[in-house]
Amino acid sequence: MQHQHEHHDHHDGQHEHRASGHAEHGGAHSATWGSAASATLHCLTGCAIGEVLGMVIGTWLGLHPVATIALAIALAFFFGYALSMRGVMRAGVGFRQALKVALAADTISITVMEIVDNGVMVVVPGAMSAGLASVLFWGALAFAFLVAFVVTVPVNKWLIGKGRGHAVAHAYHH
Repeated sequence: MQHQHEHHDHHDGQHEHRASGHAEHGGAHSATWGSAASATLHCLTGCAIGEVLGMVIGTWLGLHPVATIALAIALAFFFGYALSMRGVMRAGVGFRQALKVALAADTISITVMEIVDNGVMVVVPGAMSAGLASVLFWGALAFAFLVAFVVTVPVNKWLIGKGRGHAVAHAYHH
C-alpha cells in the first residue's frame, strides 16, 4: 500500500504541472452556459446535502437558528469540497492536491450559493421558524436553492471563462 501512495504522490506533481500549464497557455477558456450550469449543479448538490443535513441536525439538537444556519453552511462547504475531491482523486491525484483543487474550484461558487440561498431563507417570512415538518420550510428551501442556482450560473460561467472555478477541476478530468 505504501508503494501505491508514493505512486500517487508522484502523479500529484504531474497533474499540478498539467493543470497550471493548461490555465497559463490558454488565455480564454470554453465557458458555455451548459458547462456553467453543470458546474453550478455540481456545487448545488454538495450544498444541498450539507444544508439539509445541517438543518436536520440543528433542529434535532434544538440549536438556535443562527447556530443551525452556521452548521448548515459548514456542512455545505464540506460536502461541496468532498464531491469535487472525489472526482479529482479518481484521476489519481493525492488527497492534499485534490483538496487544493477543490478549494480553488469551488470556494467562490459555494460562497455565492450560500449567501443567496441563506439570504432567501431569512427573507421568506416564517421559513426559518417553520420547522422541518412544515411545507413552508421545505418550499422556501427549494425556492432558495433555485434562486441560488440561477444567480450562481453566470458567476461560474465567468469563472470558467477566466480559467478559474470549475475550470481548475476540469483540467484533472482529462
